[in-house]
Amino acid sequence: MYPIKKLQDCATIIAGQSPESKYYNSTGEGIPFFQGKADFGELYPKVRVYCSSPNKIAQYNDILLSVRAPVGPTNLSPGTVCIGRGLAAIRPDDSLDLKYLLYYFRYFETQLSAKGTGTTFKAINQKLIKNLEIPIPPLNEQSRIVAHIEELFSELDKSVDTLKTTKEQLAVYRQAVLVDAFRVVTNSTHLKIGYVCAKIVDCPHSTPKWEKNGKLCLRTTNFKRGYLDLQSPNYVSEETFNDRNRRIIPQPGDVLYSREGSVLGIACTIPSNVYPCLGQRMMLLRSGEKLNNRYLMHYLNSPMVTNHVIATKGGTGSPHINVGDIKEFQIPIPSLEEQSNIVRQIEEQLSSCDNVEKTVDAILTQADAMRQSILKQAFEGKKDVY
Repeated sequence: MYPIKKLQDCATIIAGQSPESKYYNSTGEGIPFFQGKADFGELYPKVRVYCSSPNKIAQYNDILLSVRAPVGPTNLSPGTVCIGRGLAAIRPDDSLDLKYLLYYFRYFETQLSAKGTGTTFKAINQKLIKNLEIPIPPLNEQSRIVAHIEELFSELDKSVDTLKTTKEQLAVYRQAVLVDAFRVVTNSTHLKIGYVCAKIVDCPHSTPKWEKNGKLCLRTTNFKRGYLDLQSPNYVSEETFNDRNRRIIPQPGDVLYSREGSVLGIACTIPSNVYPCLGQRMMLLRSGEKLNNRYLMHYLNSPMVTNHVIATKGGTGSPHINVGDIKEFQIPIPSLEEQSNIVRQIEEQLSSCDNVEKTVDAILTQADAMRQSILKQAFEGKKDVY
């Protein structure tokens, strides 16, 4: 049995604090700024935003711990960076191997996430972090544990890399299908999306109060290109539901479009027998009599619109596209019969792609479970893995 220490007794802990948004930029002025998990990679986050007047600073290879929405994921600091309130930086002392502590947090991630509190966003506070208990074996034993974990991870990563390459190829294929499908209508009459839609409505800008049960309320995290993923539904009270549906009541077949944040530019449709209210950072488009709703959805997901969104998006901390910009964008309008043929052609080609992707995702899920099994065995002292 290894000695147990509280984290505050074996590491320096820095709670993040977000600067004023006027100090954010994407031009490289100041130092990199990380608000939370959104920019995390496998080991180091991707720099997207900079801050010219940082409040709280992490150093190279400090452990960056996501402390809110979601709780638990980790990365390492790629250098001197500014951290926002969604992160804490943890700097181990000489009694801890950096990778040992990082892997311990990844082993402990699910348990740590369960400690999160709050209704809108789950979060943990600095007091809880300081009092986390860490087993401290001798340094040579920590090094041995790390070496064994990385040996097993290395073999797993080779397979995962192949699967991720397959997913990237599928994404390229999807875009190629859309380009080819819409190329045949380039000579058709082009009309503004705002003109051929019966309704285009921005969602409420306020964050709803989430409930454990109640009425279905959509978030942009439910959006996938071409469909709505309701495996993890979110709920609000009936009062909130009715309040958010005052401007328009969403109906099956309506097209939803994510207009802000990390999932910017994804279109899907509301399936049959689903009657939700809308969260935030999205808009609803209801096609008019000249427009097939699924034709509109696929066109919004096409490279033509995606490139337009990239060129016109605003904001650095939270990139977004304005509803007015989408209304002005032009869409080719062939006959409804031709629109239906294009939709059928697209969906036949993407169906086989979907089947392959589901298989890849299932194997990647198994790989994640195997990774957690390796960590569990390492930190719970299962000798048969050594």
